[in-house]
Amino acid sequence: MNFFQNPKGLEKVACYLKFCIKFAEIWFIPWLCAWITYAYNTTDMKKIKDTLIVMWSILAAVMFAIVFLFVSIIKGWSGYLPDTSELENPEYLYASQLITADGKEMGTWSLRENRIRVEFKDIPQNLIDALVATEDVRYYEHSGIDAQSLLRVGFKSILLQQESSGGGSTITQQLAKMLHTKPESGMMARLRQKPNEWVIAAKLEKRFTKNEILTMYLNKYDFGNNAVGIASAAHVYFGKHPSELKTEESAMLVGMCKNSSLYNPLRRYEKTLERRNVVLSQMVKAGYITGAERDSLSSLPLGIDYHTTDHNEGIAPYFREYLRVYMTATKPDRKNYRGWQKQQYYDDSLRWETDSLYGWCNRNFKPNGEKYNIYTDGLRIYTTIDSRMQVYLEDAVKAHVADTLQTRFFKENNPKNAKTKEVRDRLKKTAPYSSNLKQDEVEAIMARNMKQTERYRIMKKNGSSDAEIQKAFNTKRTMKVFTYDGVKDTVMTPMDSIRYYKHFLRTGAMSMDPLSGEVKAYVGGTNYHYFKYDMVSSGRRQVGSTIKPFLYSLAMERGFSPCDETRNVEQTLLDDLGRVWKPRNSGSEKVGEMVTLGWGLAKSNNWISAWLMNQLSPYSLKKLIHEFGLTNQQIEATQSLCLGTCDASVSEMVSAYTAFVGKGMRVAPLLVTRIEDNAGNVVATFSAHRNEVISRNSSYKMIDMMRGVINLGTGRRVRAVYKITADMCGKTGTTQNMSDGWFIGYTPSLVTGCWVGGEERDIHFDNMTQGQGAAMALPIYGLYMQKVYADESLPYNQEETFDIPEDFDPCRSNFQQNFDFDIEEKENTGVSDNATEGDETVEEIIEDEEYAPVYYPTTSTEEEQQDGFDDLFDM
Repeated sequence: MNFFQNPKGLEKVACYLKFCIKFAEIWFIPWLCAWITYAYNTTDMKKIKDTLIVMWSILAAVMFAIVFLFVSIIKGWSGYLPDTSELENPEYLYASQLITADGKEMGTWSLRENRIRVEFKDIPQNLIDALVATEDVRYYEHSGIDAQSLLRVGFKSILLQQESSGGGSTITQQLAKMLHTKPESGMMARLRQKPNEWVIAAKLEKRFTKNEILTMYLNKYDFGNNAVGIASAAHVYFGKHPSELKTEESAMLVGMCKNSSLYNPLRRYEKTLERRNVVLSQMVKAGYITGAERDSLSSLPLGIDYHTTDHNEGIAPYFREYLRVYMTATKPDRKNYRGWQKQQYYDDSLRWETDSLYGWCNRNFKPNGEKYNIYTDGLRIYTTIDSRMQVYLEDAVKAHVADTLQTRFFKENNPKNAKTKEVRDRLKKTAPYSSNLKQDEVEAIMARNMKQTERYRIMKKNGSSDAEIQKAFNTKRTMKVFTYDGVKDTVMTPMDSIRYYKHFLRTGAMSMDPLSGEVKAYVGGTNYHYFKYDMVSSGRRQVGSTIKPFLYSLAMERGFSPCDETRNVEQTLLDDLGRVWKPRNSGSEKVGEMVTLGWGLAKSNNWISAWLMNQLSPYSLKKLIHEFGLTNQQIEATQSLCLGTCDASVSEMVSAYTAFVGKGMRVAPLLVTRIEDNAGNVVATFSAHRNEVISRNSSYKMIDMMRGVINLGTGRRVRAVYKITADMCGKTGTTQNMSDGWFIGYTPSLVTGCWVGGEERDIHFDNMTQGQGAAMALPIYGLYMQKVYADESLPYNQEETFDIPEDFDPCRSNFQQNFDFDIEEKENTGVSDNATEGDETVEEIIEDEEYAPVYYPTTSTEEEQQDGFDDLFDM
């Protein structure tokens, strides 16, 4: 093919001609003019000839030196030069993004640089204009090196010694410096480095378009405060996507490109403001905006809306951490689990076999054969979380648990509020543990807690004796402690600090779509920074009466119906070994009368549940419970199982209840819908796992009965207090001694479960008024659903109804509903669904819990500190 028909060949010739013309303009023409001037002023031809020879010799020597310099750079003789593959595929470490279902960024995972990839199409024109006007006004005219700028810098800096000569580096050169050269200090070091940057810049211009270079530059630059790249910078400083940036916001970010440490809006606001206005003036000079626009924009404040990239902050921190661990898990190996982790090994093995998201990074490979890395590969992970619903659930948890319930718990355990000296003395020695425990029992528990702290492990490792450790833990010191009103300075012993953090109630709440399995909101606790243990998926607690729908489902499968009747009397059951079990039942409503099974579930009546258990088999119930998705291998097939003596997680219970909406099909929680690589290619898609648990008819019957829980039973506060009128079902749960409070509610399109309790089972309210599930957990659900229904942008409304055939008869006969669904009926506080005293379980201490007994030095004065931790309860 003819050379001149080759576009690349013509482009190369044009580039060389352009360089030669520029060289002639800058070096040869001035040189020639100087010689002509000299020749004009002398008549000595020999001198003219000698001068001409000298000048051309010097010029030739300079030219030879320049050529030799660049040849040596290109050949690699004068130092490192990236090869072609490195230039064409520069190594960027991209953070992985977590995207909510409604398109919001909920967080990132990064190793060193929190960089998010952005395409040129997503960069606003005002940002491009500001960058070009400020950093390289002739950007579209040169081929990587701006000879005019170099001449200006050389003349002003070297000859005139001016500091304000401006920059000589083009945007391409700056990119070359960021990508392939190490930072150097000192003028000589930078002068040696400059030729390398010129060569790399020329190669970059040869291989990439102008738009691609701009994109690479903006993706690479570190804007400070863990905002690497323009996408992170836009989010960190303005809470926006780059495409949403206004002109003045783009100008501020471009201003930071000169020196992001010097022009840091969080530390040097006024200096950054001045620099932003300089950029706006440069945009006027370049013709991108008018003077009037500059004057108007310059009068505006910076408008910083700072968003920290701390993993402890932001929405859904428990979900983000759970998903991170979930995706980076390795194939379970029994030797990596301790003896007490048999259940964890079972759960992890099951996930590895059934869920493709579990351990995804370690069983999927990039085109180059390497495993995916969520910290450096710039994945875009599309989660099922809805940012609006997540905020509503977090707000509900804060409003009820942190702001209301916690205050009541502090008050109950504050010795100052004791009515007698005996109670006051007991609280000083045992609070927050239940009055059921003796002082020596509490001391034994506290000793175990002490041994789980980092301070104890360090002192033991350093050879401290038990006496020295005890003394250290019982010596007062200044420290900072967490409260819901902010971190406070105080004076207390490390042991008292442990006791103080034990006072904080824990919680877990999750909301999911019962048909798709998509998890819409996930709250694993009240404060991730101080209480990292996830009570949605990691923690298992006794489920109490929330297990009763499983028992009634078994009954429906065995031919029972909601309208079958039995007498409401005390039940005496015998287990396989002939031992007698008599469950206690609180309340006296309809004692001795014939009642329906529907009434028994609505009122969470233990005697009716025990009667049903006697008609069925504990082994059948255990099997069904596992089919509902509860994987706990320690479930015992005993008569008391019908009252919820087994443990389960919030996630398992919420998933189990989807079977009632799904016409007998349970759906497992779905956390992620798809994953894209940093180029936008879809590399994985996910769907939820389903299994049939009960028949359609049984699910319809369960909906019919569980409506009664909301309409007249233990869950009627949803109607009476929170005024929710939607077609809704639910179940409360309260375990022995009010250790655990549960509520699980569901509508045709949403299942939500809430749990509240102490870190340990002996930490709880000592009165039923505050300790029952209807008081501890149900209000979270009520507050959350109020906000969900009030948000018209969400696809939920109170008019939707369960999909049940119109001719379906739950009693399979002419049946008159005997429930009074008057939602204004006054609440009967005598109704309780707590388990019986005979259901005692062995106390478990969550070994991995981080209650954060951290001790910080403080510079506050004694007057500013609080002496002891009793005063901290007066919140």
